Amino acid sequence: MINITLPDGSVREYDKGISSMQIAQSISEGLARNVLAAEVDGQVWDASRPIEKDSHVKLLTWNDLQGKATFWHSSAHLMAEALEALYPGTKFGIGPAIETGFYYDVDFGDREFSSDEFKKIEDKIIELAKTKEEFIRKPVSKADAIDYFTEKGDEYKLDLIKDLPDGSITFYTQGNFTDLCRGPHIPNTGFIKSVKLMSVAGAYWRGDESRKQLTRIYGVTYPKQSELTEYLHMLEEAKKRDHRKLGKEMELFAFSEKVGMGLPLWLPKGAALRQRLVDFMTKAQVKAGYEQVVSPHIGHKSLYVTSGHYEKYGADSFQPIKTPQEGEEFFLKPMNCPHHCEMYKTKPRSYKDLPVRYAEFGTVYRYEQSGELHGLTRVRGFTQDDAHLFCRPDQVKDEFKKVIDLVLYVFTALGFDNYTAQVSLRDPENKAKYIGSDENWALAEAAIIEAAEEKGLKTVVELGEAAFYGPKLDFMVKDALGRKWQLGTIQVDYNLPERFELEYTGSDNQKHRPVMIHRAPFGSLERFIAVLIEHCAGNFPLWLSPEQFIILPISEKYEDYAKKLSESLKDSDICGLIDFRDEKIGRKIRDAEVKKIPYMLIVGEKETAEGLVSVRKHGQGDLGSMSIEDFKQQIIKEITV
Repeated sequence: MINITLPDGSVREYDKGISSMQIAQSISEGLARNVLAAEVDGQVWDASRPIEKDSHVKLLTWNDLQGKATFWHSSAHLMAEALEALYPGTKFGIGPAIETGFYYDVDFGDREFSSDEFKKIEDKIIELAKTKEEFIRKPVSKADAIDYFTEKGDEYKLDLIKDLPDGSITFYTQGNFTDLCRGPHIPNTGFIKSVKLMSVAGAYWRGDESRKQLTRIYGVTYPKQSELTEYLHMLEEAKKRDHRKLGKEMELFAFSEKVGMGLPLWLPKGAALRQRLVDFMTKAQVKAGYEQVVSPHIGHKSLYVTSGHYEKYGADSFQPIKTPQEGEEFFLKPMNCPHHCEMYKTKPRSYKDLPVRYAEFGTVYRYEQSGELHGLTRVRGFTQDDAHLFCRPDQVKDEFKKVIDLVLYVFTALGFDNYTAQVSLRDPENKAKYIGSDENWALAEAAIIEAAEEKGLKTVVELGEAAFYGPKLDFMVKDALGRKWQLGTIQVDYNLPERFELEYTGSDNQKHRPVMIHRAPFGSLERFIAVLIEHCAGNFPLWLSPEQFIILPISEKYEDYAKKLSESLKDSDICGLIDFRDEKIGRKIRDAEVKKIPYMLIVGEKETAEGLVSVRKHGQGDLGSMSIEDFKQQIIKEITV
């Protein structure tokens, strides 16, 4: 007999060799019908695979990320079977699950392939799925694996096999298709009820431009047709909300090849939006005891050698800036923290001075590959709402909790109410990726875990996601479409104070090292604004809107009244503009709707004569006429809320 420990901590006794599916059946037939795979002692297994020893077991369904990944990896195999049936002689590269489905890299030989053939392939996949063929795992020797794919004539699989040690190779077979694969897979193809092939692209074998370009086919599958329909609807909605599209329509930002890829240009309206966020955060930081600082955009190479950034990121940064002085090199600033460490060192510190909280909206530069650039979410120059707190060890947890409060204040103000706090720890199996002692890492990780628990945060733990100098708490936010984004981050760091030899004099009159907390509630202004645009579809909260109103005179006769009205509103710190164009009022209203300006104030003969405004609200329509003072009060009340 063996003992199986379930996620709730309960322990059940079973015969040795029982499978996860049989465990599920012993709990509930309904549960068993939904089990796709299982996590056994931290590794994902086929639900049919025998368990031979005492183990911790988690049954995985569609609701688990690893369950989805298994489902989509199996779907890639099913698509490969369909392709082989429809196009005999097709050869296959790799077919992994990805975040939103799967792909397979295939070689059709001399055959031309296009998305016009998607429907035929989708129909074949569903036809094969209905056969409910089991995914059968079979360990094979390296020699047998080579023989199989040599006979089949698939050089891509042979290329993969040569790097695999004998004894580690497994095949998976479903129906008439056998693939080299370590698994795991879902129990049978019948779980796959709906499919949509999304796109086709080229991909060099093993990412090597000197090798053959294969055809990469992307797809997605679901266990219910209704879920696929909902997903496709979400994609259409995402296209409408794309921050690149809305940013252009709303005249917020632009990019220029002459300026350089990944370097955003903030236009007047975007700069106003950005400044409102900066003002909002500055006010909150001053209230929380932060001091504003400013550091240069470049730093001497020795600064980043000391911090460790040069060793970890030097090859991926912009190349050094050389000066006329022989051997002198500067770098565009990739991080603000080394500068802040040097600021801390400008004078002696006492334990009574701590914590010191430095905040800076610091622009940093990192060289991202051109293929990875994406609007404002992946750029080469961005501004962090960065701050570094230098505190005593006994202050770390309380300071960390205060930063959590600040992050949650930001999320609440901007309507991000669906989030998870990810505790990002170092990979215990690969400590070479990180700097610092085991003791300091243990202290830092404990502080984060305890602070998150005491604040009652919903957390997940991810090994290997820590920064190279310390663990962190990353806030993973879901937007209005259910997409997950990493925004705010807080990090505990015992290592940079060590590397920069930071000190304070303790109550014992001895020198001690402070602990450093890195934090950025927005993360970066660029990424945060991109996510915010897509989250609210460009309909910003009124207090954040760069243009809160637009006045639409029916004709030029009423422009003087429009100017008087505009000045009156601006005197009350309500921002907007006048549409002086010689266009019909219907066109002016439509254009204002596209630009998502919250309030449209239509003025004509009646409004001018009676000192009124006719008010329309974006997305809601006509609100009727009101006095200028009543409109002001309505706006001020909405901004205050």
